[in-house]
Amino acid sequence: MAIRINNIILNIEEDITLLSQKAAKKLNVPLGEIKNLKIVKESIDARRKNSIKFNYCIDIEHEDEKRLVDKLNDKDVKLEAPAYNEDTRFGNEILRSRPVVVGLGPAGLFAALLLARKGYAPLVIERGESVHKRTESVEKFWREGKLNLQSNVQFGEGGAGAFSDGKLTTRIKDNRCDYILETMVKAGAPEEIIYRGKPHVGTDILKDVVKNIREEIISLGGEVRFNSQLKDIIIKYDKIKAVIINDEEIPCDVLIMAIGHSSRDTYEMLYNKNIFMEPKPFAIGVRVEHPQGLIDSNQYGSMAGHPKLRAADYRLTYNSKSLNRSVYSFCMCPGGLVVAAASEEDRLVTNGMSYHARDKENANSAIVVSVSPEDFQGNSPLSGMEFQRHYEGLAYKLGGGGYQAPVQLLGDFLKDNVSRKLGKVTPSYTPGYEFRDLRKCLPLYVTDALKEGFKDFNNKIKGFADNDTILTGIETRTSAPLRIIRNDHLESISLQGLYPCGEGAGYAGGIISAAVDGLKVVESIMGKYSCQGLYR
Repeated sequence: MAIRINNIILNIEEDITLLSQKAAKKLNVPLGEIKNLKIVKESIDARRKNSIKFNYCIDIEHEDEKRLVDKLNDKDVKLEAPAYNEDTRFGNEILRSRPVVVGLGPAGLFAALLLARKGYAPLVIERGESVHKRTESVEKFWREGKLNLQSNVQFGEGGAGAFSDGKLTTRIKDNRCDYILETMVKAGAPEEIIYRGKPHVGTDILKDVVKNIREEIISLGGEVRFNSQLKDIIIKYDKIKAVIINDEEIPCDVLIMAIGHSSRDTYEMLYNKNIFMEPKPFAIGVRVEHPQGLIDSNQYGSMAGHPKLRAADYRLTYNSKSLNRSVYSFCMCPGGLVVAAASEEDRLVTNGMSYHARDKENANSAIVVSVSPEDFQGNSPLSGMEFQRHYEGLAYKLGGGGYQAPVQLLGDFLKDNVSRKLGKVTPSYTPGYEFRDLRKCLPLYVTDALKEGFKDFNNKIKGFADNDTILTGIETRTSAPLRIIRNDHLESISLQGLYPCGEGAGYAGGIISAAVDGLKVVESIMGKYSCQGLYR
């Protein structure tokens, strides 16, 4: 137990060692009674550009915590909430075979880790390569435009998040989040992710974190197989009997499907097995690039460049009343790169990525427009997926092939002109780009909404809609285009033993929320099945 104190303020020039003094003053106790101070959260308050401050939430220990909290009756001072507890009441049903986890993104990774820690010896299947071999394949694609269909920015150990900014922000309130962050720190992530507001790891560090967690799974009796794709599910009496991995039939009672948002062939296989699913909304749009200095100066004013301030980010939203569409920034990457993220031949997709230092010249973000099942042609649950494929195919052709991206200066986009030359901003996308009219690879209602959104965002960030701002097409993989329906026990409503999980199943929206969903699914499985007698 500890006392949690919110809203401890330091100005930008004050040293962090003053936190103990400010905590003692807040609690009205001598400094010597403040024990084991721990920073829970640090955020930047830049609302007043000439007076930037740091806001802290801290935990401290005191010999008489409950009495002190009750006496103060201060909304900023309370007893710390209980931490996540791995312990659970195990079920009595017997598993004939090891649980099988499909996918080694955050949902599958943390599902497999908890299973391994609790003695269930999971078999983990990943269609792509181990994260470091996968990096070689991805970098070759970026250099040469040669796509590995099984191991790319979307597929492979670490999931799609391994080649992103490594953002660890989430809107969910769940004590499993702290457990996930602490696990990542033990696996090599910087300790700051536990307390910093808007924490991120960066793709360079995240790769080693993922590898280290995988090695713990194996050390605890789990097995991880790379270059191994789920091809089919064998069903008997509405229950899973076995799975086909590559060409091998493997007995299976429990199958955790943590397949990510881009496993389109797996979606098709599940649909053909009559697994109940439904289309869901997502968003599509473009990547926008600005000089990072423009964003820093807008967010920090004259304090931009101060050594205590990190590369600035932003979060923007706009609602078009005339079009009934939301326009918003997504996966903003300070000091990052726009990267090729295709996973199918002759289809073009972009994403954003940052290294831990966030020290590249440009800031980038997706600016996307909401689309809904009403926009998709046809009534199939796969119609959203086909919608994505259609516009990715148009973008590929528009770029001229070879996974070159269509690019347009924002000023020309607003005027419906094809750009002729670059201005102050150089696109970071590789393997290359061509100047094109982005209206030819997006629905008209999306480009119209983007135009409205950019004009609104320019009022919020001065220079956001400058003529030389770069737009790169297109962004389509903001989230899964469908949801695999599950019951209150997180099991598929149409197949016993199938546990759809994470972002690909439609139940998460980022690294942390996907990992949390992986833990929840395993807790449900452990509550039903015993691990006694499992093969190791």
